[in-house]
Amino acid sequence: MNRDELTKPLTSPPLGRHYDVGGRRLMLHQSGSGGPTAVLLAGVGLMSLDYLNLHHRIAELTSSVLHDRAGTGWSEPAGLPRTAAEVTGELRELLRAAAIPGPYLLVGHSLGGAYARRFPGEVAGLLLLDPFHEDLVVRAPLRARERLDGMLEQMRDQELAEPTEEQFQRSREHLAGHFAAWPEPVREPLVERHLATWRVASRENQNLYDEVAEEFRRAPGTPDVPLIVLSAMGHDATQAHLWPEELLHEINEGKRALHAELAAESSLGEHRILDDAGHGWLHEERPDAVLQAFNDLLGQVG
Repeated sequence: MNRDELTKPLTSPPLGRHYDVGGRRLMLHQSGSGGPTAVLLAGVGLMSLDYLNLHHRIAELTSSVLHDRAGTGWSEPAGLPRTAAEVTGELRELLRAAAIPGPYLLVGHSLGGAYARRFPGEVAGLLLLDPFHEDLVVRAPLRARERLDGMLEQMRDQELAEPTEEQFQRSREHLAGHFAAWPEPVREPLVERHLATWRVASRENQNLYDEVAEEFRRAPGTPDVPLIVLSAMGHDATQAHLWPEELLHEINEGKRALHAELAAESSLGEHRILDDAGHGWLHEERPDAVLQAFNDLLGQVG
């Protein structure tokens, strides 16, 4: 049974609402009040409501916005992969459509962190959660580049096989446990949406390491605004599955160096290391560190 619902009629999100942007309906949810407004940008394979707990904590301090970019979560489908300019321009138009004025304190995770650096609008500050960097692969060990090339070629050459009913059930149980702390009206729709859109991550990644990475290299530099980069150096189950331990250690050390260089691009930049959080869910594994970093930035720009 094909569970991919990206081509089916779009359902209403459990939180937030849809706004028309460029002929598509895009999901946005806002909480809190005051400014600057925090805007959370999700990583690949995640969606806005995966950050709901962090969003609620931030909304106690200032206005906070969650959104799903086109082709993900509860926003309408889009041809994937897309360029960074398409994604960031779309976000700017979505914020306009929802009448949410700048300046913005952008909180970007993984690929969302790279998008945050290139946002074409008023930026008061940047909190980058283990952000993707365009030179991560270029600076990685040769073995890692060769292995990654093989994985990407395989994804391009063949459609991912449909999981079995048993595999879907195991995934459903895992996700239900992961989101156990989420409000019940959100938890079940979120689990089912993840199951329905499981192919999105591989589709978004298809042009990430060549076309999008080069796009980032040609773009203007990181804004000279208050900036904190958090590097997640702890265990991550997904990455541990993909990479041998010794090679993953080399990749992470390269990431640490790139993040330090990224923080130094701003005269107000700071680099912080989280040795006990993994890449995918650092906002849940170390919410205290993420919220402290946000508070520190808010104190500089508020």
